[in-house]
Amino acid sequence: MKKILHVLYKPYRWFVFLPFLLSSTVIFGSIAVILLTFSVNTKFVSLVCGVLWSRLNSYITPMFVKVAGRENIKKKQSYVIVSNHQSHFDIFVLYGWIGIDFKWVMKQELRIIPFFGLACEKLGFIFIDRSNKGAALASLNEAKEKIVGGTSVLFFPEGTRSTTGELIDFKKGAFKMALDLDLPVLPLTIVGTKYILPNKTLDLLPGRAKLKIHKPIDTSNYSHDNIEVFMSDVKEVIRGGLEDEVGSVGK
Repeated sequence: MKKILHVLYKPYRWFVFLPFLLSSTVIFGSIAVILLTFSVNTKFVSLVCGVLWSRLNSYITPMFVKVAGRENIKKKQSYVIVSNHQSHFDIFVLYGWIGIDFKWVMKQELRIIPFFGLACEKLGFIFIDRSNKGAALASLNEAKEKIVGGTSVLFFPEGTRSTTGELIDFKKGAFKMALDLDLPVLPLTIVGTKYILPNKTLDLLPGRAKLKIHKPIDTSNYSHDNIEVFMSDVKEVIRGGLEDEVGSVGK
């Protein structure tokens, strides 16, 4: 039955979902650029354009998202948010359902995507050139000024999508920023997206995903001298969310 449904879904993927994704990206990206050109509040634009874009594309897939732990977020608190990364659909889950204003830390290559890249730039997202360590550090230092007043910053500390769904090595950028700004780290676990759009494939399928928001981790017990311990502790929290949900969503 699964194989039959898989075959039947293929025309929908190409003739319904993909055109909708492209057209919605053009429409919402253009609206965001126009509103921000007239100095409309970025938080408002992010809510109207980003959340709607993410949720509409999730519903058209369809991907159904469940959120756990929303009570762990204080609306007026800024965080350094760190999440595992399994699929491009993680973007829809986070932007559509986390419920707070944040800036993405994104690889430089995404800036060239028509409409999407310009909208992200206007919204103040942080583009990182991973091939140039000096430029990457400069971008992160510049971004620190934006993380105030309840606006947070979001990292995928693995730096890329995990092919297997297992966590891979974390990079230090998010944790250095948390220490420098004395901001709590908000760990997130995303489950199920690897079944909806597996890494390095176009094998899109409908499914269920879960966003688990863990309790924030204060930086007071950590420093740059024991940053590896800090990274390990956060990684274990995120891994625990994966282990709790194995087999329960996505399939």
